[in-house]
Amino acid sequence: EMKNYIIIGLCIVIVLAAAPFVIIAKMRVTRSDSTRIHLIPDMDSQPKFKAQSQNLLFADKRAMRPRIPGTAARGEWYANPIIHDGTVSGEWALRIPGKITPELIQEGRKHYDVYCAPCHGLAGFGEGVIAQRAERLEEGTWTPPTSLHSETVLQRPAGHVFNTITNGIRNMPAYGQQIRPEDRWAIVAYIKALQRSQNASIDDVPPEYRDALKRQQ
Repeated sequence: EMKNYIIIGLCIVIVLAAAPFVIIAKMRVTRSDSTRIHLIPDMDSQPKFKAQSQNLLFADKRAMRPRIPGTAARGEWYANPIIHDGTVSGEWALRIPGKITPELIQEGRKHYDVYCAPCHGLAGFGEGVIAQRAERLEEGTWTPPTSLHSETVLQRPAGHVFNTITNGIRNMPAYGQQIRPEDRWAIVAYIKALQRSQNASIDDVPPEYRDALKRQQ
């Protein structure tokens, strides 16, 4: 008789132990209007206002707030697309917008030294400290940065270079979130000056300095 009680007790324990799994399996395939029970809710259930709903916090009681005058949504281009995406009528801009001044080029150099030089090098030949270390490690997974003086890069219009800084290219990451559009254009100006300095001819030297330069050669 005691043995029967033990068997009955074990059956009850087995049934009770299996019950949670049966309930869970049933709830996974059952539709309900009630919110599911979350032991660790994280951010699955949080207070919020739905579209077109009322919010008494504001004087007009609208949860959907109107746009603040003078602002633009993230990722929304302003009236002049050349400044923000480097294009003119759907084509890469050939020139840098605005006036190119020594101050602009020096500003571009400052940002270039921070964001570009670690890979491309101070002279732009792709010999930056990161590139040099990667080559020493010889891991076989490193893609060398492109020389800014290569024929391919020299032929790229200013808008293309701006877009490369903004969105990245191949293994190069995007810097659009770290660098303001005007500073990206300043970098483009400095890169163009850097390219000119390494690919210049005697005709690029002002006439009053040519004789002195020839005597130094």
